[in-house]
Amino acid sequence: MCGRMANTLPHDMVAKIFAAQPANALPPVPNFNVCPTTDVAVVTSDSERRLRAMRWGFIPHWYKKPNDGPLLINARSETVTEKPAFRNAVRERRCLVPVSGFYEWERSGETKVPHYFHRADGEPLVMAGIWQDWGADRMPTFAVLTIGANALMSPIHDRIPVVVEKGDWGKWLGEEGHGAAVLLQPPAEDVLTFHRVGQAVNSNRATGPELIEPVAA
Repeated sequence: MCGRMANTLPHDMVAKIFAAQPANALPPVPNFNVCPTTDVAVVTSDSERRLRAMRWGFIPHWYKKPNDGPLLINARSETVTEKPAFRNAVRERRCLVPVSGFYEWERSGETKVPHYFHRADGEPLVMAGIWQDWGADRMPTFAVLTIGANALMSPIHDRIPVVVEKGDWGKWLGEEGHGAAVLLQPPAEDVLTFHRVGQAVNSNRATGPELIEPVAA
């Protein structure tokens, strides 16, 4: 599961890291509380790599309105090739979603406790995504792929985003032929780290750096 993200990465830095050309108006950063249905800068590849703003929330082509069905912010890796909404996209339209980190909530009694996950080495966290344009205006939309949790995540949640390592970026983007399916696995145990954060992140109006500050249990 991935339901909120934090992104502090300057777009020029991301473009340089991925050797990508900015393709449209990119969303403002930093934003420490990126919510579903807002725009996120993602990397795609056709004849060249592009950094594009896309709406977080994949919209199937048969939706007549964006809210005609469930909000598809995530796609399960185990079934992504079978689901009518996703199967063409995972074959033909894969993207990379570079962020600073993401939030996950742990149920504790009647409350849910938020935690912030990020790479242990401090590098950008790059998640696997799929995308497609929707509607007459061809609005670009995407979903993050998830997989069963590894040992780090499992005490918090049973799902975790698929993390794509630098050496595999080209494979996921379809630049190296077939074989991207092997990347659909949880990250190694030492890739991510996390800490508990405050309840302020529950509000989609909060966007400041205090949201990722550790709080005591």
